[in-house]
Amino acid sequence: MPREFEIDTDARFTGTVRDYWKWKGYGHINMNQKGIVPNDLLFVHWRNIQSSDRFPSLMKDIEVEFGILKYRDIKTWSNDLSSLRAKTVTLPGGETIAIQNEVDAQKKSFVGGQDLRYTGRLKWYDPMWGYGYVSLDPGFVVEADVPSELRVESAEVNAGGRLGGKMQDLTVEFGIWKSRRGVYKVYNMTLPNGIPMTQEALEHRATAASQTFQGVVTIWNWQQGWGFIDPDDTTPLPDDIVAKLAEQNQNARAKATARGRTFSDKELLYFRKSDVARGLRLEKDMTVLFQVYTDDKGAGACEIQGTQGL
Repeated sequence: MPREFEIDTDARFTGTVRDYWKWKGYGHINMNQKGIVPNDLLFVHWRNIQSSDRFPSLMKDIEVEFGILKYRDIKTWSNDLSSLRAKTVTLPGGETIAIQNEVDAQKKSFVGGQDLRYTGRLKWYDPMWGYGYVSLDPGFVVEADVPSELRVESAEVNAGGRLGGKMQDLTVEFGIWKSRRGVYKVYNMTLPNGIPMTQEALEHRATAASQTFQGVVTIWNWQQGWGFIDPDDTTPLPDDIVAKLAEQNQNARAKATARGRTFSDKELLYFRKSDVARGLRLEKDMTVLFQVYTDDKGAGACEIQGTQGL
């Protein structure tokens, strides 16, 4: 669509899933409200699905509720065009979508049952390859042909509805299922006690009090999905955030000095693409609102939103 095409970005709509390809991560929704978008058909991507499943997906013919966003990708950027896609996709009434366990119960064969959990060690997992391997802890009574090392695929990495990051050498718990070809694989892998393998959990993120701050995006590497925010001096950051930033800067300065590189003493807050509100298109020098957190690496910004209407 032309960039000037107008859409109510706050409105909510309903529709029926026409098709969805889980392994490709996208599909289409037939809209109940006619004449809003061309052909009354809307593209939907897995990142815009509000889901408690370990890997967000939809099923053909289910009813959903959603908003609409204008999306510009690398293919249309130079042509000043935007595409339309569904955002914040839920069940009608705003209920989170959770269908994976039910679908699995119908299609998968489990070792010891769908809810039985085993423990082991994640040797490595790489989302670029879409798989990794887990070693099963000794002592479990399983079929003789169940190997001590099992393959885990992206759909079974429970990252709280997100795509799991690169990981290695972690204690995990999981189920085991058997494919139609007789191959045993990991099912619903989490951290111990069922904790999703989110980046926040892996890095022991602790969000500060729900105070909102303002700042400017000084660096935004959209291709790699990370950036930095310079917080506004008019609203002081919490003491623990200031202390973490100072520690973070000291470590960065030491690394830069060891490599013979220059280093800026400006204390900036790091953020990832996952910390940005869905539908918000960031740009360098853009003013944003955010909350703050600490983790093993230092301090960062999260819940990043635009300042429209302020």
